[in-house]
Amino acid sequence: MFNKKIGIDLGTANTIVFVPGKGYIINEPTIVALSLPDNGVLAVGREAKDMIGRTPEDIMAYRPLKDGVIADYYITKAMLKYFISKANSYFNIFKPDVVLSVPAGITPTERRAVMNAAREAGAKEAYIVKEPILAALGAGIPINSHSGNMIINIGGGTSEVAVVSLGGIVSWSSLRVAGNKFDQAIMDYIKKKYSLIIGEQMAETVKIEIGAALPSKEKFEFQLRGRDFSSGLPKDVIINSNEIAEALNAHLLDIAASVQNVFNVTPPELVADIMDKGIIVSGGGAHLRGIDDFFKRVTGVQTYIADEPLFCVAKGAGLILSHLDIYKRTLLNKR
Repeated sequence: MFNKKIGIDLGTANTIVFVPGKGYIINEPTIVALSLPDNGVLAVGREAKDMIGRTPEDIMAYRPLKDGVIADYYITKAMLKYFISKANSYFNIFKPDVVLSVPAGITPTERRAVMNAAREAGAKEAYIVKEPILAALGAGIPINSHSGNMIINIGGGTSEVAVVSLGGIVSWSSLRVAGNKFDQAIMDYIKKKYSLIIGEQMAETVKIEIGAALPSKEKFEFQLRGRDFSSGLPKDVIINSNEIAEALNAHLLDIAASVQNVFNVTPPELVADIMDKGIIVSGGGAHLRGIDDFFKRVTGVQTYIADEPLFCVAKGAGLILSHLDIYKRTLLNKR
C-alpha cells in the first residue's frame, strides 16, 4: 500500500517522470541553475532552462548529464532530489522505488553513480535499466519474443541502436550524436551561411518547428532572430526546412553508419526478422520530418515512428513498474 513507484527517463536534454495510475507527471529540461559564489542550486528544470543565455555572470545554467551519463554527481543528485520530491508530493512521505534509464554503453562505475545519486536523492531503492530496452517496451515491441526487433532511440545526448530478443540486447551501438549535436549543427550552419549568431534555445526551436531529415518539395519556413556576426547588431533571417536537412545531414549519416554497424554484428536469423518487421524509431529525434524515410533509404528496411516517441523510455519504465516483482528476477538483474 505504501510502496510507491516512480519511473524516470533521465535524459541529457529532458527528464520525464512517470507514475503508475497518474501517467507522465513531469516533463522538464535536464538543467540546473547554479549560483556560482556558493555553488547553490537556484532552479531546476523548466525554470532553469529559461535562464540559459539570459543570466548574469554569477549564475550559470548547467546540464549535469553529458552524453547520457553523469558529468557532475552533486548537481545530478540535487536535480534528482527535485524530481523525486515533486513526484512524491503526489503521494505521501514514504520513499518510492525508482526505475531509471541509462545508456546501453554505461560503465559499472557510471551505473553505481546513478544508483547512489538516486538513493541519496530520496529513493528507497533504485533500479537501472538500459534505454533501448525501455524504449522498445514503450514502443510496444514484444521484447521477450524469440524474434529480433531493432530500435533506434535518438535522444538529447546519445543515439542508441539495439537489436532486442528474448528480453535482452543482442547487439547494439551507442553514438554520442543526437539532439544536442543537431542544435549545434544548426547554429554552425546559420553562422556560416548567414553570418548570424543564434543561441541554443533558438536552434532548438528551429529544430522542433521545421526540423527535417530529408529535403522535400514542400518547404516549411521559420524567421530567425539573432546577432549579425560582422556588425554585432540584431538581424532577422528566414530559413526553410530543406536548409535544416542540409545542416543535419552529416550527423544523420553518422547514425545511419551506426545502424549499419549493428546489422554487421547481428545474427542472420535476427536480421531476417528485422527485414520482415521493420525498424522502430523513438526518442525526440523521431520528430524530425522524414526521419523514417531517411533510414529506409540508407538501410533498405521499412522504418516506422513509434507512437509518442518522446515518451517511449518513460512508458517502458512505467511497464516495468507495473510488473516490478517479475522484472526484479529477470531484466533488472542483467548488467
